[in-house]
Amino acid sequence: MAYVDGHDKPKDEGSGECPFCRAPGREDAAALIVHRGEHAYVVLNLYPYNPGHLLVCPYRHVADLTELTTVERDEVGALSATAMTVLRRVSSPHGFNLGMNQGAVAGAGIAAHLHQHVVPRWAGDANFFPIVAGTKALPQVLGDTRELLATAWKESSC
Repeated sequence: MAYVDGHDKPKDEGSGECPFCRAPGREDAAALIVHRGEHAYVVLNLYPYNPGHLLVCPYRHVADLTELTTVERDEVGALSATAMTVLRRVSSPHGFNLGMNQGAVAGAGIAAHLHQHVVPRWAGDANFFPIVAGTKALPQVLGDTRELLATAWKESSC
């Protein structure tokens, strides 16, 4: 029900309240951070569409892709590619959804801080449950997913 009700859904009210600005100041396991880069980091989505749903976030609080520097944009892209490699190793998805929702009208839950979604997909992963209940059952706890992905990321040569 916490998922359905949006309990503790982060506010989108500037960098002081922004969960993507606060997360890097916390310990990795508590913040669900899988990997830290120089200009961006990778974190599990608190409200995942599928197990292993990752977000690639620049450290800098910007809302739009055009506001990133070339170096930041390149690292977001490189981390997204490595996320796919790591997810393939850990959970063998059949495909991926990658994307950014730019602005609240485009579906961004936290529009003030840019983030790239990397969502692993499996054949048949969408069933009646999301339609009937408005939510989705996930077979793995976020902390366990973070540990698997963080370990695999460290072992990755990417």
